[in-house]
Amino acid sequence: MFRNAMPRYEILSEDAMATLDLGWRRIVTEIGVEFLSPRALELFRQAGQKVEDDCVRFDPDFLLEQVAKAPRSFDVQARNPANTVHIGDDAMVFGSVYGPPFVREGDVRRNATMEDFRNFARLAQGFAALDSAGGVVCEPDDTPLDSRHLDMTYALQTLTDKIYMGNVVSGVNARDTLAMTEILFGGRDAIEAVPATISLINCNSPLRWDERMLESQFEYSAANQPVVLTPFLLMGAMSPVSIPASLAQQIAEALTGIALSQLIRPGAPVIFGSFLSNIDMQSGSPCFGTPESAIGLLCTGQIARRFGLPVRSGGGLTSSQMPDAQAGYESLMTMLPTFLAGINWVMHTAGWLEGGLVASVEKFVLDVQVLEMLQHEFTPLEIDEASLAFDAHDEVRHGGHFLGAAHTMERFRTCFYRPFLSSSENYERWNRGGAHDAAARAGEIARRRLAEYEPPPIDEAVREELADYVTRRRRELGD
Repeated sequence: MFRNAMPRYEILSEDAMATLDLGWRRIVTEIGVEFLSPRALELFRQAGQKVEDDCVRFDPDFLLEQVAKAPRSFDVQARNPANTVHIGDDAMVFGSVYGPPFVREGDVRRNATMEDFRNFARLAQGFAALDSAGGVVCEPDDTPLDSRHLDMTYALQTLTDKIYMGNVVSGVNARDTLAMTEILFGGRDAIEAVPATISLINCNSPLRWDERMLESQFEYSAANQPVVLTPFLLMGAMSPVSIPASLAQQIAEALTGIALSQLIRPGAPVIFGSFLSNIDMQSGSPCFGTPESAIGLLCTGQIARRFGLPVRSGGGLTSSQMPDAQAGYESLMTMLPTFLAGINWVMHTAGWLEGGLVASVEKFVLDVQVLEMLQHEFTPLEIDEASLAFDAHDEVRHGGHFLGAAHTMERFRTCFYRPFLSSSENYERWNRGGAHDAAARAGEIARRRLAEYEPPPIDEAVREELADYVTRRRRELGD
């Protein structure tokens, strides 16, 4: 897990923050937010909020009172204690892509399969810079819809020993995830004491929390498992075209979802979520890696800190159809501000392609390379007597070179970060080696990592109990 000790990049003035504060307060009081769940509506009604049909109009101070109950930070345990993570403060936790129905490998774009899912989990296990394989790394088309969440959760639990995300398609799926997590960690008390899974609860923006997501939120928050309350905002479609208006809407949606978790279980861990970008106003297509999304990301980090909440945003996002130069620069347009903003929970770190429709094997490796380099870049520089290397200057003197200096010879193996993917060969040697570009080299690395993969050890009795649960529940679900 990476600790970002660098200063945060804050771009909003106090006047700007005050204006945004007025904006979200007006939205929740005058327009309100829809909750398509009778249970949620009843909780808000009992808490004294104005409920009319499915719409709740809030007292802003009530929302702030609820938000104040949420922890500023918390741990999420992994079955390998060395991979347990901290969410909040200066910690940054990275998970891979989430949700694509398609996979790209080389020149082939196809429907995702369960074996693709397993391979992405294996890759995530093999890269130390990633803290999690995520959740729905891709949506396997070759398994039954009603029971595939069982296979995905089982794969995450057995092929990796890192933290994983819970399924949120329905309350049933959430309960299955919790039951399997209880098996893995030794019971409900164990996971309530220290959470063991994180779940993504998306707002159906604008200003609507839908029934399926709320069913899952009830299950996870009641079990004290953290949920990421995330407004899904593409400016021009799900929010107005101006960044300030979208930020005000994002605050309104996130705070109301967070308040619900606190009514379900006071003190339940939550993460202030953000997925903020824009559409192409000519075609209507979603755009990623845009200047606007980067600005919104930086603002979101500052806003979440103001509320005292851990924050989710960022990742290696791109609209590109291939793991090409566009994919590279667009992804960096979101990954760099992810670090500058000090985002705590980073989804879509590796593998995102084509606006999130595709999980790409090559892009996965390219993104991990960028992640490692950024982690190195954001490690504070230590300046001391040894690093000033006066003896090296004294040895080399005027007009010499430092290649053979004692200081260099002592440190040359570790003095610079060495990329595992980048090529610095001269042209002739690169050409003799096949003239492979970065995407081709990434594919080779992925295939080699998968060939070398060894599953992390797991207690066989626990594995059998998990497998039996999957078999039984698949049968009960009719698959």
